[in-house]
Amino acid sequence: MSVEIRTGLIKDEQEEGLPQAPNSFVDEEETNEPSLHGETLELERRIQRLKAFLYAFGFIQDTALRCILSWLFFVSFGVALPSTTVYITRYGAFNGFKFQYFILVSYVVLAAVSLHYISSKLRKHRIHRFLFVEHNQGRGERFRKEYIMRIKGFFTVLVCWMLPCLFVKIISGIAWIVYNHKVPWWEDIAILFCLIAPWVYLATIYLCACLLFNLVCNSLVIDFEEYGRLLESNSHVLNFLKEHMRLRHHLSKISHRFRMFLLVILFSVTASQFITLLQTTSYSGTINFVNAVDFVVASTIQVVGISLCLHAAAKITHRAQGVASVASRWHAMATCCSAADVEDQKSLDCAANTFTDQDFMLSSNESESDLESMSSTRFPNTRFAANVSSYQKREALVLYLQTNPGGITLFGFSVDRGLINTIFCLEVTLVTFVLGTSFVVAAN
Repeated sequence: MSVEIRTGLIKDEQEEGLPQAPNSFVDEEETNEPSLHGETLELERRIQRLKAFLYAFGFIQDTALRCILSWLFFVSFGVALPSTTVYITRYGAFNGFKFQYFILVSYVVLAAVSLHYISSKLRKHRIHRFLFVEHNQGRGERFRKEYIMRIKGFFTVLVCWMLPCLFVKIISGIAWIVYNHKVPWWEDIAILFCLIAPWVYLATIYLCACLLFNLVCNSLVIDFEEYGRLLESNSHVLNFLKEHMRLRHHLSKISHRFRMFLLVILFSVTASQFITLLQTTSYSGTINFVNAVDFVVASTIQVVGISLCLHAAAKITHRAQGVASVASRWHAMATCCSAADVEDQKSLDCAANTFTDQDFMLSSNESESDLESMSSTRFPNTRFAANVSSYQKREALVLYLQTNPGGITLFGFSVDRGLINTIFCLEVTLVTFVLGTSFVVAAN
């Protein structure tokens, strides 16, 4: 079974033009067959549950019929229904219902962008290739366990952020019904449902897209952690190079697939927060729990989504850049150990007794004194040449890793802590500008 799995992995890598993964990643499967089978089945079950969840929210549009139904439901349930309800009730307005319409527009834009980008990538790459778990049998047992935990975390994070916001929305809706009770109770409950259900649908689509990007990045985080452990093995340097080239190829894929998605939601969230702050600071009326909760919930969902994306991108970028440091430490330790072995006479004497029959066959025509001289001089020279060759290979690998750090990029700009700090400074500047403008206007 393990031979067939390995053959399938090599075939897939050859078809994509990727370097083959080193054998050290499949040693565990060859020695623990029952565990491999159980972990693989569990991972597949988790992926199928995630796939069913994505089907339910219209992300998987593998046929023309599903695509039409998904967008038709989005327009009717996510756009038309709440728009009509807001127009009829003027619910949650500061100064008329235009503010509630603005909140709805921000949700619709983010959800539409998320649904479009994720559905197009899933339609092109399918679920396993999209999540980078196709032929996952080629990975170690630790990868499958970690990825199962990441999929569980996908639903955990989604529930942990949606439930509190939903609770706040329901409480504010009940307070609005009690305060403006003018129609039968069943009409108030129907109105509340028509306002909250579309919000749950739109907010879930947006957060799911951000969490999917987070999940994809975490798959590469696991791979880079495994790569750091691979350096501790005795594999050939060429295996390290091939595995890093494969990981760089996957990083390039993620950057290419999600760069426009990240940029669009970043600009959309920034514009939404800018307008929200401008409207709330320039409003001269009374702001209370009922009319302000929609802004608070909308801002929370938007900021959480973009934070999940930026955190995942920065995490995988710094993990990829940290590989060079790990390789440098490994190179230094290997070099020091090799030098100690050469200087240790006992090690040389022990290694001198490990000549192969071929070494002696090549010198069988020599005299006994020549053999004695070779046994005392030839092995150190051979060992020294081998050490020099190994050193040069390690040095080339370290130089390659230092000059090819990798990571998630947006049109050449690495998404790391430096970029996030820059975005934070721009956001603070924008907030300061809006507050200053609002105070000046109020003072006048």
